[in-house]
Amino acid sequence: MASTGDNTPPVTRRDEGAVAIITLDRPAARNSLSRAMLAALQTALDSVAVEDGIRAVVIAAEGPAFSAGHDLKEITARRADPDGGAAFFAETMAACGAVMQRVVALPQPVVAAVEGIATAAGCQLAASCDLVVAAASAKFCTPGVDIGLFCSTPGVALARAVPRKPAMEMLLLGEMVPAEEAHRMGLVNRVVPAGTALATALELAQRIASRSAVAVRMGKRGFNAQAALPLAEAYEAAGRVMVENLLAEDAAEGIGAFIGKRRPEWRHR
Repeated sequence: MASTGDNTPPVTRRDEGAVAIITLDRPAARNSLSRAMLAALQTALDSVAVEDGIRAVVIAAEGPAFSAGHDLKEITARRADPDGGAAFFAETMAACGAVMQRVVALPQPVVAAVEGIATAAGCQLAASCDLVVAAASAKFCTPGVDIGLFCSTPGVALARAVPRKPAMEMLLLGEMVPAEEAHRMGLVNRVVPAGTALATALELAQRIASRSAVAVRMGKRGFNAQAALPLAEAYEAAGRVMVENLLAEDAAEGIGAFIGKRRPEWRHR
């Protein structure tokens, strides 16, 4: 796993049963998404994706900020490159985009636990997750316009998480959005007391992990696929997922348990 200059891993992982907790661990840098951080996060997500025993994921952060976005000091330093930093900037945007797409495509549902600020690419990361739990003191922002750098790539995730008008307001004004307002616009699922976002996110993830893994994985994949389709095609695609799901052992077990008024025993297949 990639590391920072002091050899401290920028991303850590611990498991709580069937839930993997992936933690951004550059608190002194407000968990900015340096290239090392992005590489480590990509590695952690790729590892989780192939582990059948992990049925849900929580993304959390150490320190007072969830993530302040791209590492602007790292970006600025590369302006001295012969091409003015163009190649590095392109590679950085591609690496960041790959991480966000990995979160969306991960077989397991992903819950973000946000304490403090989630700005620019940090907001993008939260918006890319399936669920977001935010502390009441948390704030979300895409402030690129304030420094002459419109948050175009964070806007991709934002536009898929909230309606167009609130998304454009965030992108055009760059204002901090309190957790309660983020909840009203649909960016956040739950607002909880400060210091409890991780505990709540873990509780939700554990509830998800207690369900049939095959049903949840098919459901996440199918939901994301149909969301990009016109209505008729969406129903056709969702219908195929339902048929696939009905043929799974867990569907037969779950329906049988419901009819028999007993608890299902998931086989996760």
